[in-house]
Amino acid sequence: MKPVLSALKDRLPLQKETGDVAVHLQAAAEWICRAQQATGTGGVAACYDLEKKAWAGAYPETTGYIIPTFYDYAVFAGRADFAERARQMAVWEADIQLEDGAVRAGTMDSEQVAPTVFNTGQVLFGWTRAWKETGDLRFRSAAIHAAEWLSAAQDADGAWRRFASPFARYKVNSYNTRTAYGVARVGAAFDQPRFLDAARANIEWAISRAHANAWLDDNCLEINGRPLTHTIAYSLRGILEVGIILQEDRYLDFAARMARAVASAQRSDGALPGRLDERWRPKVRWSCLTGNAQMAINWLRLADIAGDASFRSHAQRANRFNMMTQALAGPDETRGAIKGSFPADGGYMTWRYPNWAAKFFMDALMLEQGFAID
Repeated sequence: MKPVLSALKDRLPLQKETGDVAVHLQAAAEWICRAQQATGTGGVAACYDLEKKAWAGAYPETTGYIIPTFYDYAVFAGRADFAERARQMAVWEADIQLEDGAVRAGTMDSEQVAPTVFNTGQVLFGWTRAWKETGDLRFRSAAIHAAEWLSAAQDADGAWRRFASPFARYKVNSYNTRTAYGVARVGAAFDQPRFLDAARANIEWAISRAHANAWLDDNCLEINGRPLTHTIAYSLRGILEVGIILQEDRYLDFAARMARAVASAQRSDGALPGRLDERWRPKVRWSCLTGNAQMAINWLRLADIAGDASFRSHAQRANRFNMMTQALAGPDETRGAIKGSFPADGGYMTWRYPNWAAKFFMDALMLEQGFAID
């Protein structure tokens, strides 16, 4: 039975007032803690499902990039227990790493154990940060082994065409620029120029195929003609951050063009439509809350780099919309969580609260407060 009441409630006018940012941050952080506890493994449950009334299995991909968020929040909030939770996540990730260095697709309760490029790239963020925080060599070893696997899986033109996720419709993905970002982080952290070269090759491949309006083809999990703001934001962040690491102005300029194009679709309430077409026009009425948070991060990162104050305004509006959708009271399974779509019956992670929505929400709020996120 579908939780219709939740969708109906989402269609009521949102409260214009939001609570203190620190309150919203703490609520999201504590919800991710409960998602971690639900698995009993150290990994974080992929989501809470309103239809099934159940937590999903632990998700290696997103647990990997929650690690730096929890290390950051430990400093932001003065909570050492979050750093310990992040370390536990990194240990779990190292324990389940595949022999060839890759990270598996899907959640741990899935029967498919397929090595996957994108998922592997995301866990690099966690291992690299855990090594910096702890000096534990197993995290360094895991990160380098994974980056070596990714480099070997990369085609000569810089694209990744092999080892795509079995859960995604398409096998070539522009949003793997976010994987390139993970590889570049390993290259910079461990002084490995070969990984920086691999990251550069992927960004060059991606932007060489871009349309004149900075649109990237092959940039969605399910519908390339009208991709999710979630995957658009992934690709933008990868290009931006590799540009920063490599000090490549062309990448920064391209990221700023993309960011302005996405901003042109922002609604008056601060939300972005969940899908856009190749002319950056809205294609759906529902909003992907994860995409809102990710774009807030991109806009805030660019506000200083591009010297454009309007980026900060776009970010603040997106953050306030997401804050208005977050429940600060209610059951443990949903209190502090961020929905996949708003309304909840929208087309992304329908009826579910994904852990990565809460992760990017936390990053966006900390960054808005002037805290330098990893």
